[in-house]
Amino acid sequence: MVLSDRDIKKYIKEGKIKIKPKPNFKEQLGPCSLDLHLGNVFKTFKPSQYPYLDLKRGTKFEDIMEEIKIADGAPFILQPKQFILAVTKEEFVLPNDLMARLDGRSSLGRLGVIVHSTAARFDPGWQGRGVMELGNLGIMPVVLYAGVTRICALTFETLSSPVEVPYTKKKGQKYAKQKSPQASKINQEFRNPSS
Repeated sequence: MVLSDRDIKKYIKEGKIKIKPKPNFKEQLGPCSLDLHLGNVFKTFKPSQYPYLDLKRGTKFEDIMEEIKIADGAPFILQPKQFILAVTKEEFVLPNDLMARLDGRSSLGRLGVIVHSTAARFDPGWQGRGVMELGNLGIMPVVLYAGVTRICALTFETLSSPVEVPYTKKKGQKYAKQKSPQASKINQEFRNPSS
């Protein structure tokens, strides 16, 4: 069951969902979602000596990416066909009986901005900032502002029961408690197939 605006407020006020900084409900709360702002840390691919990305090769994807930090309120220009990793300004913690989904905002989608390619789910027990796979499918650059642009909407869904193993306790979890975007760690799965 998806939480309504009334239940999102209740869960946050009771501390069941923890969000920092505290949301401005008048600005961020929708009928069944909470808008989050664009953070100020980004990762983009650097030019590389590799002609392709081989998941089995053991390449440290972190080494072929560059981190960019900008000040709150500063512009970030998302170029056409560009792909970057970005984080939300807000950090959040989910309880063991709730999951969240990240969706793009329609107003940005109409400009060609996508906020996730595939990874839209945050498992119960999640802690950290939301990481987005930002892309510009349009033909014109789009200027986004760190800490100001409401970049995505988070919806919350209740589970039938609390999970036995929350995300932060899951063996092989790769991205818990992140404060900045991390490059893909998929090649770890070839070294340790149980992850």
